Amino acid sequence: MEKFLKESEYVDFSEPSVKALAQELSQGLTEDEEIAKACFLYVRDEIHHSGDYKDEVTTYKASDVLKYKTGWCYAKSILLAALLRANGIPTGFCYQRLSCSEYVPDIYCLHGLNAIYLKKYGWYRVDARGNKEGVDAQFIPPKEQLAFEVQPHEYDMDEIYDEPLDVVIEALQKYKTYDEMIHNFPDIKG
Repeated sequence: MEKFLKESEYVDFSEPSVKALAQELSQGLTEDEEIAKACFLYVRDEIHHSGDYKDEVTTYKASDVLKYKTGWCYAKSILLAALLRANGIPTGFCYQRLSCSEYVPDIYCLHGLNAIYLKKYGWYRVDARGNKEGVDAQFIPPKEQLAFEVQPHEYDMDEIYDEPLDVVIEALQKYKTYDEMIHNFPDIKG
């Protein structure tokens, strides 16, 4: 589990603003499930999904996601991992390969989410991308209610990673605007 608790360049939970928020969200809570839910709800509801808001900044470090209050699903999963790891809750990264036709017709891309290790349930996947019409991600363990149900030609990637995939970080670092991102979403063909 140690690798799912470590800090990294992207999961920079000792950065003062991230650390302070992690402490604030867990204040008065003792159970890992309560802390995880508070962190999940904050990231889901208080951080813009860059695609929904057409934000012109692309973030990839937890501290930058918090600073600019926006991020693509991948970046939001990085902030959630940082908040949870700061609270001693093992958190990994998961992906789905989904149609991204809402942005560009006939393309597929990776969608980023998290797996949280809860003492009572084990690994539990959550999706903090942000709700909107047709998207209703919730934190109701042990039931998973992710943002998207996998459709034909889409799939869940089974692996839980301790760091975001390189292809994801490369895209977030290279493509800075909304328009650049929607034409260059990270993808792995399986």
